[in-house]
Amino acid sequence: MKRIIAPLAGALITLSLAPFHYWPLAIVAMAALAWCLDDCSAKEGFLRGWLFGSASFLAGVSWIYVAMYVYGNTSALLSALMTILFCLGLGLVTGLFAYVYSRWLRDGKGGRLLGFTAAWVIFEWFRGWFLTGFPWLYLGYSQLETPLSGWAPVVGVYGLSFVVALSGAAVSHLLTTKHRTSRWLPIAGCIALFGLGASLQTIEWTQATQHPPLRIGAVQSNITQEKKWAYSHYWDTLELYDVTSEQLWPQVDVVIWPEAAIPALYRNAETFFDYIRERAAASNTALITGVPTKQGDDIYNSAMVINGGEGLYHKQRLVPFGEYVPLGSLLRGLIGFFDLPMSSFSRGDADQRPLSAKGWQFAPSICYEIVYPNLVARGARDADVLFTISNDAWFGDSIGPAQHMQMAQMRALENGRELIRVTSTGITAIVDHRGHITTRIPSFTHTTMTGEVNARSGRTPFNYAQSTPIIALCFALALTALRRRPQQGS
Repeated sequence: MKRIIAPLAGALITLSLAPFHYWPLAIVAMAALAWCLDDCSAKEGFLRGWLFGSASFLAGVSWIYVAMYVYGNTSALLSALMTILFCLGLGLVTGLFAYVYSRWLRDGKGGRLLGFTAAWVIFEWFRGWFLTGFPWLYLGYSQLETPLSGWAPVVGVYGLSFVVALSGAAVSHLLTTKHRTSRWLPIAGCIALFGLGASLQTIEWTQATQHPPLRIGAVQSNITQEKKWAYSHYWDTLELYDVTSEQLWPQVDVVIWPEAAIPALYRNAETFFDYIRERAAASNTALITGVPTKQGDDIYNSAMVINGGEGLYHKQRLVPFGEYVPLGSLLRGLIGFFDLPMSSFSRGDADQRPLSAKGWQFAPSICYEIVYPNLVARGARDADVLFTISNDAWFGDSIGPAQHMQMAQMRALENGRELIRVTSTGITAIVDHRGHITTRIPSFTHTTMTGEVNARSGRTPFNYAQSTPIIALCFALALTALRRRPQQGS
């Protein structure tokens, strides 16, 4: 019975996130998982945890199939098989969580509540950096629009995951414990955390500066992925950005183009960029764009200030199999997906400065990087505003872009900075310092967005300490619950 409930509960996590936003289901899912692991051996716990995690990823990252089949030159059968194998592999992390919890933490001091919660967050954190990381489907993102979001500038998305997991464990405790005097205490504690989160929402951790708002213009090209890197469409792409930007030059202070807007190395398109620089300079407008660059033998996925400032940023966190191929000497040539255009990027340095445009400091994140809380927090320290550029055409018409947008909103909230997001097909939007979208344009349309952003000074507690305090707390709680001797038969 519990082997059936575990995967069903795992799939609920997807429904708690964008674009569905049924946030209570995240707590329901964790309550079901805690109940499934309440009385099993460690080996059985691993199986149930693996079923839970695999179902969660199969439901939540189905857009990987779209990237492989629609745009990766891979057959439908092979795309489905590789997507399933990827999700089953990710499920092993959840299985390992369940094994550790069932074997060593569950029956320790506070194990069924704090041990369960701490172990879950530790393994979310582990998944965010192991083998470059896959920090997708974190529980905390489900709470972006709830009172619990007040905690985000203090403890970040991992802290929100902590409260969600604790709430689920508390519900399971309420339903299974026989001690009447203690069964309601964990629920009361979680309600108090939600209430305190609502109070924290009233605090302004950062302050608006005296600078007048900056007028932003963004170009959403809506160029499909199959056309983007086709040379037959190259000149049409140049004309599209040229013509579309003409209506923005006189209206705004800064124009932003999306990731790899021009499908060529900067050095190969330099004549075009010289022309565009003149067009921008004629109206005293700054231009920032994504463009591949080459230095020596290294090719980078970069963001560059073309006019009205200075700066060149190289992407640090690359997408496995999308921007680099692990074991490339063995895998390249096997299927088309391993030989996509621009899938051999080099990694940028970790100590890069923000971009400067119109005297403002822009903290850049390129596509996948926006999902890394600590990476964005480090870049935000010296920035007036955050901005991220992406090519979400890879997601197609799936739930991927909405999930990606939700994570970008969380970065704005964590750091108390406004955020500009520009993509080729959507979602293109401006987010305020509380994580709320203030300006947005329709996806899958060729159009422009105009809006204003405000510079903010000061730093949130999360920006100072990043994820270190909450992860340290989880390790401390796990050590407290650690059982010195495993149960017989585990």
